[in-house]
Amino acid sequence: MNKIKITFPDNSVIEAENEIRPLILLDKFKSEKKIMAVKVNNEICSLSTPINISAKVEPVFVDSSSGASVYRRSLCFLLAAASHNLYPGKRLLVGPSIAYGYYYTLEKGSEISQKELEELKNEMIRLTKEDLAIETQYVSYEDACSLFENLNLTETRKALNYNCPSKILLNKVKDFTDLYFGPLVPSTGYIDVFDIVKYNDGFLLRFPKHTEPGKLSEFQDQPKLFNIFKNYKDWGKKLGVTSAASLNQIIHDKKANDFISITETYQTKMISDIADQIQAKKTARVVLIAGPSSSGKTTTSKKLSLQLEARGYTPKVISLDNYYVGRAETPRDEFGNYDYECLEALNVKMLNENLVDMFNGKEIKLPSYDFHEGVSYFKGDTMHLEENDILVMEGIHGLNDKLTPLVAPELKFKIYLSALTQLNLDDHNRISTSDNRLIRRIVRDNNYRGKSAADTISMWDNVQKGERLHIFPFQNNADAMLNTALDYELAVLRVYAAPLLRCVNPLQPEYAEAGRLLKFLDNFQTIPANAVPQDSIIREFIGGSKFKY
Repeated sequence: MNKIKITFPDNSVIEAENEIRPLILLDKFKSEKKIMAVKVNNEICSLSTPINISAKVEPVFVDSSSGASVYRRSLCFLLAAASHNLYPGKRLLVGPSIAYGYYYTLEKGSEISQKELEELKNEMIRLTKEDLAIETQYVSYEDACSLFENLNLTETRKALNYNCPSKILLNKVKDFTDLYFGPLVPSTGYIDVFDIVKYNDGFLLRFPKHTEPGKLSEFQDQPKLFNIFKNYKDWGKKLGVTSAASLNQIIHDKKANDFISITETYQTKMISDIADQIQAKKTARVVLIAGPSSSGKTTTSKKLSLQLEARGYTPKVISLDNYYVGRAETPRDEFGNYDYECLEALNVKMLNENLVDMFNGKEIKLPSYDFHEGVSYFKGDTMHLEENDILVMEGIHGLNDKLTPLVAPELKFKIYLSALTQLNLDDHNRISTSDNRLIRRIVRDNNYRGKSAADTISMWDNVQKGERLHIFPFQNNADAMLNTALDYELAVLRVYAAPLLRCVNPLQPEYAEAGRLLKFLDNFQTIPANAVPQDSIIREFIGGSKFKY
């Protein structure tokens, strides 16, 4: 048998006669940081997974986004194991992410009590102190089906009706087993920072920020966002569609077109309700729409404008892009790059003067911005407001009152958008809002900006950093929130995204993330694009929209 060669980040090399486990290589990385996993030829692998080919091996630290994902996934597995030990046969159901925590409910016939939460937390602590090995193993398809039936993992079992390999990869700790969705830490002792707190009808499993892995941050509630999720979850339950498997069943039964019509109609109703709120306010003269990348701000602004027109308004759009100060005055970030996402990159003074003048009946000269030259200029465009005119502005700073300090609160109506799908992969594995948006952006960037999937993935961490600084802290300032996720969309986006993700090769640092997203999309059957209505938010990403962008 040929020897395998292991190359480390410092270019040192060792050779092994047979396979070798990363756990015995940790001292080679010469770091005091906690290592959650390793990258083997740019694929993230568990520390207990044998390496049996020549490979470049890098550590995945707990304070990296990838390391934090491994930690959170392992923490969720620990909770599921503890719940199984205490409440065998009871369904533990994961929900949305709320302030560095995941919302859970336990279906046991009554609301979970504080005493039961303490018992659950103590059971998790007991499992971590035992430092039990977390094993990864294959079982036959038949054995996996029987196992999940016996564990009452309803949605996990149903998923195997639509993804049917001959052998199934599982994670196991003692007598508890769950479906493998990604690498975990090698043992329960790695999981040392968490908490369980009562929240609404269930509880939050809290975890640390990846930038501060040794402690939990102060809890900052997001009640408006949670209520949006709860309303959508209740709606999904009424339709009987709460998981990827439920959606796959609809596609399999050739009922996808009806489901698309229902979801699009429901979202249109939500936009219509927001238009009613704007009308009810009476004093609103400007609608400010904000949301993270690929949350569908542009299409939402157009669909909302139609609803406002139906109520007698004449919407006029102001693009915040026109108010950039110019490259020479744009602040730079800590790496010396232009920071176009900070508030100071906009000419806030001119924007406010223009708004106040228009509200006072004056005509203004609209600025323009040359992105190629990086300069602000005027080309002769003007704007003024008639009695029934209303301004619509979308941009990342819309909810921050520092954007419009001279505009009286009664003149503003603020809307926050989030692609918050109510679907789960199964009982224990949620669909990340961030993943939903990243897949949207990969498709859009390729269609309209000529970027590869690797290009989009490479900048995603910086995009999310900007969102954490400039969008998320202000979401509770919104007068209304809109969920722009459509529960069928990943089945459509898979058609576009999967070929792009397969083009990311193992020599590229984005390979691990591309591989993870591919495995994620494998959970969905596909829906052809011609089933998507021309006015759908999804058309903003796949093309073919009736709207002009």
